Amino acid sequence: MLLRYNSFLKYSFLFLIGGFAYGGIEILFRGYSHISMFIAGGICFILIGLINTVFSWDIAFISQMVISSFIITAVEFICGLIVNVWLELDVWDYSTLPYNLLGQICILYSIIWFFLSPLAIIMDDYLRYYLMGEEKPHYKFF
Repeated sequence: MLLRYNSFLKYSFLFLIGGFAYGGIEILFRGYSHISMFIAGGICFILIGLINTVFSWDIAFISQMVISSFIITAVEFICGLIVNVWLELDVWDYSTLPYNLLGQICILYSIIWFFLSPLAIIMDDYLRYYLMGEEKPHYKFF
C-alpha cells in the first residue's frame, strides 16, 4: 500500500505502465516504436486515470472514452510538434491520411484511440483499486 500514500511513486508507476502499454500497442501494430511514444503513453495513462477524479464515477463510460480519445489525440499532437516538427526526428507522418492536422494527428487514429481507450480506463481503475487502495471501479455506461 506504499503506492497509496506516496504520490510520486504512484504516478511514476502509472506512467511506466502507460508507457510500456502504449509502446507495446505500437509495436504490435507498427512493428516498432520510439521513446517519445513511451513518454506520450505514460502521460496519456495518467491523464486518463484522472478522469474519475475530475468528473467522479457518475460520468458515463462512453463519455470517458470520448474524453480519453481527445486526451490521447492532444498528447500525440503536442508530442508530434516537439518530436517531428521541432526536433525533426520524423517518427511518424500522417500527412497522407485524410483529415490530418500538420501530419501529426488525424481523425482515423482519434477513432482508433476511442475504441482502445477502454483498455486504459479499466486498467487504470483496477490498478488504483487493487494496488493503491482507491475506490472500487463501477461504471455507468450511458
